[in-house]
Amino acid sequence: MRSFLFRLIGILEIAGGFYGASAMLRRLWPPGSTLDNLHALIGLLLFGFVLVAGVLLVEGHERGVRLSSWAQLLQLPLLATPVLSYGLHCGAYLNLYASTARLDHPWLEGGFGSQGFALALAGPAVTRLGINLLALVAWLLLKLR
Repeated sequence: MRSFLFRLIGILEIAGGFYGASAMLRRLWPPGSTLDNLHALIGLLLFGFVLVAGVLLVEGHERGVRLSSWAQLLQLPLLATPVLSYGLHCGAYLNLYASTARLDHPWLEGGFGSQGFALALAGPAVTRLGINLLALVAWLLLKLR
């Protein structure tokens, strides 16, 4: 069972990392503004890291377990504030988040076969905080081995 779950995590990391890296490469050509290029380069590094972690995990390397744990931690937080916004997912996600405008109503959304990256020094007027539950479960599986 452990082997199957690790393989599944690795496949999702490979697929999401490859899809995300190719999306970031498309954003780099033709060259845009410096800020857009910096955003795309950071995204390319993150997605490339997740891709390498997934390959090592599928191949059964012990280093793949460590790198995949870090890759899942990178996908864990969802932050959208007026000052800073950050979010990353590779392969699949199940996000649980709440807004400061409506604390009584949390949202749950998910997706499979996708990638996403958000990084900004500004964000929405209403703060939203959340967690990627799928990344949390994957991180726990990798840690509990």
